[in-house]
Amino acid sequence: MKQTKQIPEPLSGWLAHQLLQPLFLKLLELCDGAGLYIVDRDQQVIHWSRGAELLSGLKAEDVTGKPCLQEYVIADGGDHKKQLIKLFQAGGHSLELEKTSQVLYDREGAFAGGMGLLLPASGQPVNMFVPKVLTGADASGPEKQGFQGLLSRAPAMQAVFQIIQNAAETEATVLVRGESGSGKELVAKAIHGLSARRNAPFLAINCAALSGSLLDSELFGHVRGAFTGAVKDHSGLFQRAHGGTLFLDEVAELPLELQAKLLRVIQERNFIPVGGVRSIDVDVRIVAATHRSLREEVKMGRFREDLMYRLRVVPIFIPPLRERREDISLLIWHFIGQHNAANFRKIEKIDPQAMRTLLDYAWPGNVRELHNVVEYAFAVGRGTTLRCSELPPEFREPRTVEQPQPVQNTPLSAAEESAAISQALEQSNGMVTRAARSLGMSRATFWRKRKIYGV
Repeated sequence: MKQTKQIPEPLSGWLAHQLLQPLFLKLLELCDGAGLYIVDRDQQVIHWSRGAELLSGLKAEDVTGKPCLQEYVIADGGDHKKQLIKLFQAGGHSLELEKTSQVLYDREGAFAGGMGLLLPASGQPVNMFVPKVLTGADASGPEKQGFQGLLSRAPAMQAVFQIIQNAAETEATVLVRGESGSGKELVAKAIHGLSARRNAPFLAINCAALSGSLLDSELFGHVRGAFTGAVKDHSGLFQRAHGGTLFLDEVAELPLELQAKLLRVIQERNFIPVGGVRSIDVDVRIVAATHRSLREEVKMGRFREDLMYRLRVVPIFIPPLRERREDISLLIWHFIGQHNAANFRKIEKIDPQAMRTLLDYAWPGNVRELHNVVEYAFAVGRGTTLRCSELPPEFREPRTVEQPQPVQNTPLSAAEESAAISQALEQSNGMVTRAARSLGMSRATFWRKRKIYGV
């Protein structure tokens, strides 16, 4: 059993005559301005003070009752342990918090959770953190535009921002992978906007939107008489993007014959228009994007391996919105702020049940879907409060409960479980939430087992 600190007299005598629960609640109320939070044994947030809101930028209603983010976890044996937490805000600015934790134990001495105290790191004043990240009214201000139009405070996205910044300083070809609506074109525009090519054209095309012949003509152009209807020469995107950047969205859908032409452009820096006989030199940086795994497409014989390696010199993976829950509230208020500026309707608050519904939604369409949901609410609702009745029909439909899979009678050995955790992390590109979900574990359980096995 863990040893508890001896309570000195006269405090112990005074406590003996107090009702401890009301006393504890009064203490929490008194400390509401401090960056105090509490997690239970499963790392679920059970208290998040106003001070913690101001320092972290996370609203209590968005985190309470949910698994805490990795940086706020309080581990067994972490008494008085100090840890620096780095926060990234709009515009690429970074701030640091200092977290001090106190572990709590139940009457049997078992781990029962803990309390954390957040303070600005040395040299950083509190007013750098407050409260503009919390209010919806100013969500459309310049400080909320984020990194080159990308808005996020999720740690996973900060790595993306850094790769974008570094890649933009080079001429390397970039491959962006992410689900539909996750912001792949915004990443491409950010790379272009930060590069030495920023004053030259940025052109984009969806490779899945056109047939092979039309795509050939659109990319590489054609000469007069190349085919029926070609009454004059046509400059393709490569020629028009000379000196700038060409964004090839859904590049995995490119037909094999066009893959060969694209490979030639990348290697030789020239191409021949459809029906032409003379090659045209071109200087274009390519940023490609796909929601598929190009490696899997290569295995299936649908994509050239040599082209894959040419395209993915710098791979960038955008985490889906469901894996960066801390961004949902931020983005909702950002889009509300944009629509408030139109003066058709002004939303000043969100009904708690509506916010819970939005936070619990899986967002298969990612940021684009979230924006559409906010636009729908402005169109169908009235008044200053966004309510559940103003969300699209799919938010009000009963959820389909999946039947639980049969549980294996034979538990995994320690070696097998450790290997499974390592494999899950590898397959999820280090995304802890996705890896935990693939093994049927909670994030907290997954984190504890990683610590046990040293994975």
